[in-house]
Amino acid sequence: MPPYKKNGIPDRWTEYQAVGKRIPGTRFIAFKVPLNKNLRRQLRPLEAFGPQDLVNVVEQEKNALGLVIDLTFTTRYYKPEDLPEGVQYVKIFTAGKEVPSDPTILSFKRAVHRFLGENQDNDKLIGVHCTHGLNRTGYLVCRYLIDVEGMDPAETIELFNRSRGHSIERENYLEDLKSGPKRSNQGIDQPDQEAVLGQMGHRPDDAPFNAYPHPPFNVRVPFHAMPFPGPYMPPHHWGLRPPMEGYHGPPLHPPPHPPYRTGPRSLTIRGRTGRDPTRPAPPAPVLPRYSYGEPWSSPPNGLFPTPGLPPGHQGGPQGPDRKRRFRVHRQDRDWS
Repeated sequence: MPPYKKNGIPDRWTEYQAVGKRIPGTRFIAFKVPLNKNLRRQLRPLEAFGPQDLVNVVEQEKNALGLVIDLTFTTRYYKPEDLPEGVQYVKIFTAGKEVPSDPTILSFKRAVHRFLGENQDNDKLIGVHCTHGLNRTGYLVCRYLIDVEGMDPAETIELFNRSRGHSIERENYLEDLKSGPKRSNQGIDQPDQEAVLGQMGHRPDDAPFNAYPHPPFNVRVPFHAMPFPGPYMPPHHWGLRPPMEGYHGPPLHPPPHPPYRTGPRSLTIRGRTGRDPTRPAPPAPVLPRYSYGEPWSSPPNGLFPTPGLPPGHQGGPQGPDRKRRFRVHRQDRDWS
């Protein structure tokens, strides 16, 4: 498990079951906090659990989720907009490790009482979660059943533990439920806060890849149904609608742009200077070979022999530094 950090996975989050069972005789179902898309990327696919996964698990049990009560003391795990459409969301900031205060308990009772009054004609469930869906969740669910429904504390705790799949761990919560005073239900029918509706569609954009339809590779598909027949279809074309019959769309490989060749493939391309590198280069000039005796030795007078002159002849400087010679005509010539 990755180490805990501010923008990371909650501590010991992967050690708990994602969703419990419906508590018999009630509409409550407990689960751990679902994570948004950015947090789920830090987990393995089998460990990831998001808002849509919650709805899918509830629907597999032939139930429908109607309300989510968030008891975490932060808003970084997910947003109400991440919940599917039609699911109500209520946020009750509840500090961990300490028994919830009376105003917090009353807010929880009001949210449950209002939802049950508005949904008497259906059997939608009330999902409650904290970070792990165990201690704060178990305390407030049991507190409601004890104070409002009049259930026995010991039976309520045992019923919650069996349905959740984990037992409430904090002793101060258990002691307050078993021997603590009952909280007043006065003002339970008064409005507290409006529930927020989810806005996510039925299938999110980050759904698992296997959820999308794949072409039946064991059935021979006509060529016009997809660009590549059979198993040669690339993965990025899987699940796409087949093009119109008789029209196969634009070419898969557009023609190359200049300066690339459009003819047969060759190993070379036209260079930047415009010359064709496939043509043979002109032969290199053959330089004369000279023998000056020992290599890298200096002549006695400090002058190297001039190329093209006899060995004994020492010429002057060559090139642009050579002294120019002028021909002087002492007698004028008659050009007539």
